Amino acid sequence: MRLAVVGAGGVGGFLGGRLARAGHDVSFVARGRTLEALRADGLRLVGDEEFTVPVTATGDPAAIGPVDYVLSCVEATRITEALRTAGPLIGPGTAVVTTQNGVDGPRLTAGVVGDGHTLPGVMRIFVMTEQPGVIARHGGPGTLEVGEWDNAGTVRVRALREALEGAGIGSPEPDDIWAALWRKAMMVIPLGELGAMTGLTLGELGARPQLADLWRRATAEIAAVAQAQGVDVGADAVDEIMAFNARQPAGSTASLCRDLMAGRPSELDPQTGAIVRLAHEADVPVPLHDLMYEVLRLGRARAD
Repeated sequence: MRLAVVGAGGVGGFLGGRLARAGHDVSFVARGRTLEALRADGLRLVGDEEFTVPVTATGDPAAIGPVDYVLSCVEATRITEALRTAGPLIGPGTAVVTTQNGVDGPRLTAGVVGDGHTLPGVMRIFVMTEQPGVIARHGGPGTLEVGEWDNAGTVRVRALREALEGAGIGSPEPDDIWAALWRKAMMVIPLGELGAMTGLTLGELGARPQLADLWRRATAEIAAVAQAQGVDVGADAVDEIMAFNARQPAGSTASLCRDLMAGRPSELDPQTGAIVRLAHEADVPVPLHDLMYEVLRLGRARAD
């Protein structure tokens, strides 16, 4: 199996590092200091587990050529640019796996490579880049759920799940990949929004009754938008998501929160912005997300 990882940050480093250590033919498409670090020192994972593995890394996708799977691990704001550049990786049978938070990753991916090449994916892990080539894992199940656009069972999805499982990356089979994607959005988007607005961690937000109530209500807004989009996330989804959050490490934060607080480019638009856009299209009221989107956009503009 030949795989290419586009984006060697937290998620890409974890997935690619585990797969490379398991003996798969994995190439990283990277740039700048990350490319230099991967070539010189390999990929290092620290935190909840530690290992270092030598990897193949290049800044030129043409040097790799067509692969079986492209793991698209760039932020949603970079999907279009990154996949256009990665064109040489994509042959007639190549599948591009999305891993981005929010619900816009598959749509943006399909806009470049087409629905038939796109496998929506849902990554569940708390992981971040500690420094170029060094990935820190801080909890979460470390799983990647993958499905076809139409949820059909196919050989390529089964083969990928088998490879992931063999590399120690859990890959449970979702009943509906779109429901899984929306449930993940319910988990990470409100945490990122409220964390960015307050500077608080997951545990600190949950320990404050008023903020915990806002967190639950924001989660319920996303569930309502999913329902309007024809996605059944389950009648008990909000309770289940909040219970899941309560079991995560108290010091956890979402990447959206970290990026906004650091003044870095963020996924505010493809995460919160997508929820607001889809809600307005379906005439679903989302007052909390309307408010948070405007406040966070204002903060971002001031930082710029």
